[in-house]
Amino acid sequence: MRFDRRSVIAGAAALAGAACVPLDQSTQGRITAKLRIIERALGGRLGVAFLAPEAGASLDYRGAERFPLASTFKTSLAALALSLEQQGKLDLSQRVTWTKDDLIFHTPFTGERIETGATLRELAQAAQQSSDNLAANLVLDRVGGPAGLTEFWRQLGDNSSRLDRVETRLNYVPPGEERDTTTPIAVASTLSKILVSGSGNPLDSARAAELRSWMVDSTTGLARVRAGLPDTWVAGDKTGNSSDWGGTMGYLRGDIGFVESPTGDPVFFAAYHQSPLGDTIDGDRVDAAFAEIGRTLTGWVRRLYRIVLT
Repeated sequence: MRFDRRSVIAGAAALAGAACVPLDQSTQGRITAKLRIIERALGGRLGVAFLAPEAGASLDYRGAERFPLASTFKTSLAALALSLEQQGKLDLSQRVTWTKDDLIFHTPFTGERIETGATLRELAQAAQQSSDNLAANLVLDRVGGPAGLTEFWRQLGDNSSRLDRVETRLNYVPPGEERDTTTPIAVASTLSKILVSGSGNPLDSARAAELRSWMVDSTTGLARVRAGLPDTWVAGDKTGNSSDWGGTMGYLRGDIGFVESPTGDPVFFAAYHQSPLGDTIDGDRVDAAFAEIGRTLTGWVRRLYRIVLT
């Protein structure tokens, strides 16, 4: 993947002038109006952010509002583990074991590895790719817990995202609660820093590429934003879900990630939807709305770089 800092800058320079043009306000307004229509059709709140850093372009809808992180924190968790390995502070080849009594809700990887255990690298990968909750907690234990991940975000300039609890308690976020929340703008910006290697960013090119490959190979989000992207575009993501907890917080569905357009430039996205309190949720219907957000993102990228390719 042509996703290191040098190639990104080179690609942007090659597109300067003729191909890379700013979107006018009318285009921004039309996209915002479309996202508002999607939100009204779903009910509840929708938060979206698109970021194309090399083009100096961004777009958001309720982008500064707080939404529960749910499992979308796991991409940053994997990045933190890789960063600590890079600094020589964590050995990701260390093998970790657990018992059947340690299993919690949604453990597709750790539930099958009780007999053998797994390395910290495998656990970080499982947290990202299959959203394994016990795998995430085991990695959190070794990177400073929720406070360690929150500090990682602060070091990246993200002053919005915060993790306060572990799985599965972090999914209980009533209205007005700031614990275990983020904003779409903060997530898109943080993704741009952890997935592009370079000076000031936490991962070298090899580790950034490793994390991107984990995201590309993730399967939980194939029906969400990625479903609305062209099949020929490289993309990766991380999803998040949480329940209504007895009508106290509304169902949450999230999807964060990146897309590499045919120009070679990376574009980052974050989308969250929270249903009204006490409402039932049709997951397929929300996923279809996320796919429509993916099609909206596709149009935005094509317009941004005057791309006519599919």
